[in-house]
Amino acid sequence: MTAGCLKAVELGTNVRTRRSLFGGVAGIAACASFAGPLKAFARPHRHAAHAAKAAAAATTDAPVGTPANTPIGPFDTVARWAYVVDYDTGAVLLDKASDERMAPSSLTKMMTAYIVFGMLATGRIRLEQSLPVSEKAWRTQGSKMFVPLGQSVLVSDLIQGMLIQSGNDACIVLAEGIAGSEERFVAMMNEEAPKLGMMNSHFLNVTGLPADGHYMTARDVATVASHLIRDFPQYYHYFGELEFTYNHIRQGNRNVLVDKGLADGLKTGHTDAGGFGLCASSQRNGNRVIVVINGTSSSNERAHEGERLMSWAFANFENATLFRRGQVVDSAPVWMGEHRQVPLVAGADIVMTLPVGWQQRSHIGVDYASPVIAPVTKGQVCGALVISAPNMADIRVPLEAGESVAKLGLVARAMTRLGHGPAQ
Repeated sequence: MTAGCLKAVELGTNVRTRRSLFGGVAGIAACASFAGPLKAFARPHRHAAHAAKAAAAATTDAPVGTPANTPIGPFDTVARWAYVVDYDTGAVLLDKASDERMAPSSLTKMMTAYIVFGMLATGRIRLEQSLPVSEKAWRTQGSKMFVPLGQSVLVSDLIQGMLIQSGNDACIVLAEGIAGSEERFVAMMNEEAPKLGMMNSHFLNVTGLPADGHYMTARDVATVASHLIRDFPQYYHYFGELEFTYNHIRQGNRNVLVDKGLADGLKTGHTDAGGFGLCASSQRNGNRVIVVINGTSSSNERAHEGERLMSWAFANFENATLFRRGQVVDSAPVWMGEHRQVPLVAGADIVMTLPVGWQQRSHIGVDYASPVIAPVTKGQVCGALVISAPNMADIRVPLEAGESVAKLGLVARAMTRLGHGPAQ
C-alpha cells in the first residue's frame, strides 16, 4: 500500500500528517480487497411494472417545489417538510426543514405505539388481554376502528385498529387501559420522547387530532420510526399488514407504499394544519431507508412523493464497508517508544452511506499527529480516516492504536536524544 504525505502543519514538536491511502477506481478496489466486498447497490424486489414506474418517478416526473438539501446537491420536493435517512448508518440523505415544528396528525400514533409496545415487552399488558371501551373513546371523531361502547376489545385488535385503520378510538382505549387516562398516557409519551433523542416534539393527545402546542419535527418522526424498528422488531409487522376487519368493517392499510409493496411500514396522517404526511421504511437487499414527508396537498401527491423519494434514495446512495473492526488501516511513527510504529486500526466496522459512483470521485486518507508520543495505549484514538468527495463535506472516522507501545527507559531516551539510540 503506497502512501504519500499530502499536508503537514507544524504543531509544536510534532506535525499534522495527512496520508493518502486510496483515490480513484484502482485505489477503491484495493480498499475493497482489504475490507471484503462492498455491499452491492440494493435494487427493490417487486413487480417489473412497479419498478419501471418508480424509476421514472425518481427522474423524469420531478415536482415543482422548493429544494431540499442532499449530499449530492439540491433536490426539489413538493413536501413542505421532508427527511430521508439511512437506518443502518444514520446518514442523512435528504433534509428539508427537518427541525421545524409541524402538526404531525396521525404520525403521532407512532409514538403512541412505542409506549404500547414497551408495555407489552415488559409484561405490563398482554396481546390477549381485553381493555374496556369508554364513552370518550367511542365518541372520538376522525378515523375510527368503530369500537363498541361498553364492551371490551383485545389489545391485539386495538393495535391493528390503531396502526392499520388509524383508529383514534383504538388509541384512546389503549391509553386509558394502560395509564388510566389519556392525559397520563400523554405524560408518558412526553417523558419518553427525549430519551429516544426526540428533542423537538410535544404531545397533547395520543391521536394527532389538532391541538395548539401539539407538534413534532420530521427528524423526530424518523427517530421514533428507527426506534420502533430497532427496539420492537417482534411488533413491527403490525405496520405492514395490508388490512384489518373489526366489527364486520374491513379497512385497508392507509399507507399506499405498504399496499403497493414498496414499504413494510409505517404510518400516514392528515390534518388541515399539517397537510398530508407519511413515514415509510423499506429494506432492499439488506439496506433500509426511512422517508418522512409532510405538508403535501393531497393523498395522491403524498403517495407519489413518498414513492419518488424512496426510489431516489435507493437509486442514488449505497452502503460500503471500508474496513472491518480491528483491521489495520495505516501505521504511524512513535517517538520515544519501544516500537518505532503503531498500527492504526478501525475501532468498529466502518460502514458508510455514500453516493452511487463514489468510487470514481472519492479520496480516502488518514490524518494524525506525527509522531505519536509514547506511551501509547491500545484503543487510544490516534487519528482519523478521512473520506473526501466533490460537493460533500469530509467524513472523519476515528482510528485507534492497534497495540500498546511502552515508553523507552531513561537511558534509552537519553541515547535517542543524543542521536545514538534507535532511529525514531
